[in-house]
Amino acid sequence: MQHGSTGFKTATSPLSDAGGHLRPPTVLVVDDDEAIRLLFGRWLAFQGYTVIAVANGAAALEAVRTQRPDVVLLDIAMPGLNGVEVCQRIKREEASRLTPVILVSAVDGVEDRIAAVAAGADDFLSKPPDVNELLTRVGAVVRVKRYTDDLDSAASIITTLATMIEARDGHSEGHCYRMANYATALGRRLNLDADDLQALRRGGMLHDIGMLAIPESVILKSGPLDPGEFDVVKTHTTVGDSLCANLRSLQAVRPIVRHHHERRDGSGYPDRLHGSEIPLLAQIISIVDVYDAVTTRRAYQTPQSADDAIGILRSQVEKGWRDHALVEEFVTLITEGRLPS
Repeated sequence: MQHGSTGFKTATSPLSDAGGHLRPPTVLVVDDDEAIRLLFGRWLAFQGYTVIAVANGAAALEAVRTQRPDVVLLDIAMPGLNGVEVCQRIKREEASRLTPVILVSAVDGVEDRIAAVAAGADDFLSKPPDVNELLTRVGAVVRVKRYTDDLDSAASIITTLATMIEARDGHSEGHCYRMANYATALGRRLNLDADDLQALRRGGMLHDIGMLAIPESVILKSGPLDPGEFDVVKTHTTVGDSLCANLRSLQAVRPIVRHHHERRDGSGYPDRLHGSEIPLLAQIISIVDVYDAVTTRRAYQTPQSADDAIGILRSQVEKGWRDHALVEEFVTLITEGRLPS
């Protein structure tokens, strides 16, 4: 085992990337052996990391919650909560599930490695680790963490932009959040999986993101739109799709953004899709969008009752615009009082 500066390969430091970082990455070292905490801490600090060191699983969970480290270097064999249990809890929480965890074990056995994988660990090290191996693996997971942080930040920025639409027209406050809540409620009723529910939540927030490109003179118009103005409004679907195109974390949202104004008879836009050609998640968003539009105050209408909205949705089924089964599932949510307020 190498100590001090001997044997360090500074090229592996995540701080030496061409783009640089605004702050040094933070590594949480968790080990009940103080000597190991000091040793790992010295290696990591020499490479420019900020190091937090704690001695047990409970302290580790608190540090993850309050300090939001970029990596957790976690010993398996600890009294109380062991490393596998701590890793499971970190990966179970939405706020920390993307935090990389490297489990460290004094026993290089198959059982520990299987337990590490099952707990959701991102890597595994055996004690005593080679200093360069430890630094290389920490550096690798830090780079992945920074990349996922960038994706999440981009998604958050676009979500913020989406809510700006509400501020522009002044008549749809809370629309994005209601859409997200209604859509995920219907998705849960349909037993959709977690990925689809996340896409519905984000799609509810982002479905009208392309409206940011529409002139205020059109958005704020109190009277009916003329054909030319309506053609401009319709471009928000393709513009929104383009805005999401380069963000990997929003690829599942793009079909919602592009196709939430399609109709099953092919009379919708922008691609005049028919029937099941329209993605299911986009159909869900289109149904809840009609409900929210009818039941909330807009510049061009006073709010109508839930029964009125149900009547309109069923009339659209008769016209061939909506799927009968999907609409009736949504109606059941409404009539049973299970639609989120």
